[in-house]
Amino acid sequence: MPSTTSTACDLNADFLHLRDGLPPEIERAKQAGDLKRALRLIDAALADDARAELAPLLRAERCRIMRTPQEYCITRDQALAAMRKEIASFSTDELDALVNRGRIDWRMVDGEMRFLPSWMDSLRFYPAEVPGIHSPESRNLAARDALLAEMRENGVAARRITLRAHIRPLVDVERNGVVRAWLPVPASCPQQSRIEILDATPGVRVAPEDAPQRTAHWESRGAGRRGFEVTYRYDIRAQYVSPDQIACSGEQPTFDLGEEEPHIVFTPYLRRLTERVTSGCSTPLERARAIYDWICENVDYRFQPPYLLLDSLADSAAKSLRADCGVFATLFITMCRIAGIPARWQSGLSVRPDGVGCHDWAMFYIAPHGWLWADCSFGSAARREGDEDRREFYFGNLDPWRMVANCQLFAQLDPPDLALREDPFDNQLGEMSVDGVGLTRHQMERTVGLVSMERLEPVARGH
Repeated sequence: MPSTTSTACDLNADFLHLRDGLPPEIERAKQAGDLKRALRLIDAALADDARAELAPLLRAERCRIMRTPQEYCITRDQALAAMRKEIASFSTDELDALVNRGRIDWRMVDGEMRFLPSWMDSLRFYPAEVPGIHSPESRNLAARDALLAEMRENGVAARRITLRAHIRPLVDVERNGVVRAWLPVPASCPQQSRIEILDATPGVRVAPEDAPQRTAHWESRGAGRRGFEVTYRYDIRAQYVSPDQIACSGEQPTFDLGEEEPHIVFTPYLRRLTERVTSGCSTPLERARAIYDWICENVDYRFQPPYLLLDSLADSAAKSLRADCGVFATLFITMCRIAGIPARWQSGLSVRPDGVGCHDWAMFYIAPHGWLWADCSFGSAARREGDEDRREFYFGNLDPWRMVANCQLFAQLDPPDLALREDPFDNQLGEMSVDGVGLTRHQMERTVGLVSMERLEPVARGH
């Protein structure tokens, strides 16, 4: 987690203070969508020495308010027009009903309700609620099911994966402008080994394998306009376990049990929820399963804005019952820690034979066995699709179609990125700054492509 002392000039560290609470007049202006008024009030408060302790929160909130119209940029009229291209009779009442059911995320901007560009993609997961909407392209579930069957049969599945990542700015860069870039690369973790950097744009600096958010980094004057690229290879091995057969000690270790502001926080609501969900469980493993089952059963997938726009991820997800993969993972980690079960973050990429995408999931520790995994996002999707075997699989297990770059939510990069990051909390596709100003996702091009995936011999290894 970014330090509040050693990184005083780190703009990302300001986000540690999101739960401090805004002055009420600023909060009211923000919630009403009067963003210009909110910005004026923030600037006045920042100039007030009597409120100096609020400065980190105010700076963070200023960044969030500036970013909000960029992300929530679809008006109601635009949304209705887009939906009517697929469903000609779609009405305003139907739109309002979907908003009220939490299927569409929204914010007030300049006094008007605005949606994310991904609002229709979230609805496509639930076609029964929007009859006539085009369903998403069918996922390659047959290949995934074959992979899970391979793990069950052999006790392990392993792959050697080669990926190529690229990042470049989409903004003008002065001739001598300083361009810095960070691309995620595989980190040392229980699943991954034989990590190799095969090729990279000259001048690369690669962080240690145990970095909490591992990257390849460049700093260049002018030449950075062309972007940066890295190709890497790693082995990833996923062992299959049947959680019901794991011996479980009543006592758990004391690591990875604490709060981590601003998202892994033991709010009163989450404490009450966790107590109810785990009531009647006699072992840590039973408590972890009860938490996984509750999340997969009750929380639905919905695309999220950049995490810097979100308040406490776990608490918000438990109340809204909406999440993406990272929010699912944070909720599971937080509830496990409240229940006395050590839990950690992992994130990076989902690497399928037919494509690569961002993904997050969780680890949890059961003594004396060791680390296990939970992918509540995949578990919730399996429940939605009526596949109980796949839902059960992702409690205790992961598939090897992954690249792990990060083992901590909200960690500084190496070397540090002191400019405001596109995502201060996670790093899946990379970060970039020009002359000390961080770029948003709209200001850079980031791609990751699969070069090759080889099946390795199924030789199991111990934990």
